[in-house]
Amino acid sequence: MAAVVGIASVFAANAQNAEITASYGAYTQMDATNMHDGWHNVNTAWGALNLGANFRVAPKIWVGPSYTFSSTTTKGGEGHSNIAYHAVMLNGRYHYYSNSIVTLYAKLGLGVEFSYMQPYAGDNYTKAYCAFQIVPIGAQVDLSRSVGMFAEAGFGAQGLFQLGVRFKI
Repeated sequence: MAAVVGIASVFAANAQNAEITASYGAYTQMDATNMHDGWHNVNTAWGALNLGANFRVAPKIWVGPSYTFSSTTTKGGEGHSNIAYHAVMLNGRYHYYSNSIVTLYAKLGLGVEFSYMQPYAGDNYTKAYCAFQIVPIGAQVDLSRSVGMFAEAGFGAQGLFQLGVRFKI
């Protein structure tokens, strides 16, 4: 984590522009893979809320950290339990096409996901897993100089499909 913070600090110092992002992602890596310590009867999560900060380090390259939250439960009954997912990643984004209306890009993220297990009968505990996000196609449309909307199709902790907003700072 210290290396990630150090790298992000260097990029932030050299950044030409910065932005804050907020998005919702549907069907996450946590649902598609066993990131719940082998628990049985786990429901599909409601999706994921994502927050991020990105810094432009080159004309077409942005880098920055992100945080993702999601949660789920086991099917009802006496042993009804909860799981909270927390993912922290470092993301890189490359803009490969741009015109006056839309910017198309690819994104790759890598980090760690913490599954906070809350069993009905037993002590709470946390398991850590590798988190990633692979987005071969993302599209951004600027609504003004400081606000834009985006949509992404890919796979990972942030969701199979993401919709969100960007605020340039």
